Amino acid sequence: MPHSPPRDIARPLRVGVLAPIAWRTPPRHYGPWELFASLLADGLVALGHDVTLFATADSVTTAQLHGTVACGWSESDEIDPKVAECTHIAEVFERAADFDIIHNGFDFLPLTYSRLVGTPMVTTIHGFSSPRIVPVYERYDSTTTYVAISDANRHPRLHYAATIHHGIDVDALAVHPNPADHLLFFGRIHPDKGTAHAIEVARRTGRRLVIAGIIQDERYFRDEIAPHIDDDRVRYVGPVDAANRATVLGGAHALMHLIDFDEPFGYSVVEAMACGTPVIAYDRGSMAELVDHGTSGYLVSNLDDASRAVAAAGNLDRNAIRASTIKRFNRATMVEQYANLYYAILARHPQ
Repeated sequence: MPHSPPRDIARPLRVGVLAPIAWRTPPRHYGPWELFASLLADGLVALGHDVTLFATADSVTTAQLHGTVACGWSESDEIDPKVAECTHIAEVFERAADFDIIHNGFDFLPLTYSRLVGTPMVTTIHGFSSPRIVPVYERYDSTTTYVAISDANRHPRLHYAATIHHGIDVDALAVHPNPADHLLFFGRIHPDKGTAHAIEVARRTGRRLVIAGIIQDERYFRDEIAPHIDDDRVRYVGPVDAANRATVLGGAHALMHLIDFDEPFGYSVVEAMACGTPVIAYDRGSMAELVDHGTSGYLVSNLDDASRAVAAAGNLDRNAIRASTIKRFNRATMVEQYANLYYAILARHPQ
């Protein structure tokens, strides 16, 4: 873990937070990287730091907003993503002298600007979309600071200053007073996320399934998901906004997270547990770091185990699940860890 700030530099910091611009910050429904940038920027402001958030112009934040494009390129056909992203990234580095620290939440491209400025940069690595991007991280390994979002997502060829799990706004989530008996799939509809597996477990256990999230793979949805949707046993409710997140996540018997990839982190997993909802997940990627097997849910390896876990999930203490999640994944803890890391970097960085 990062060290506590030395007394002589424990002062308010000027931080430039670079968010992606696929979606608004915070996102209206989907956008995990934008959600991270929002929670970090607003959390740093709450600690008394001077924060500028580089994001879409329609973003909502307590930090100073530097909007580089009207809205997310995923929300407008008139925006060229590459042009918008290059201009957006350039903005923060052209203002590098205004900041003590630049925090990059935007993947690998900003690394290529990092040696052109004297301001140190922290990069939160949210995952690796392809092995082909790893050489970029390797090139800047010695001149920037990397943070992993889970131990499972650490790449063996890179060096990390810390693993800092994402925090969430636990106050926006609560234990549902009367949860129902249906199962829930919550996330992007894509083979990686195991939507079809959730449908099969619901069928085997005789429970209804609610599917919530954006359709990221149209063919997968058409061929594997849509034929099962009957608005009775299987319902698709689309993406869920922040105002309805607690109701949807908290109202389910259990969250089915039967992923087919090594997920670096899972916001929906932690958010469900903050509502007291047990999680049944395939034991891949970061899941063992998030789900306490037998206490906050169950880590399983196949559909048979997942189906058996459904009944057992009803015996778990939902209030205890929430209490543990608040302790481990609240935003304040995440933000304090990042602030301490900033101080440690500045203590050894020549000004």
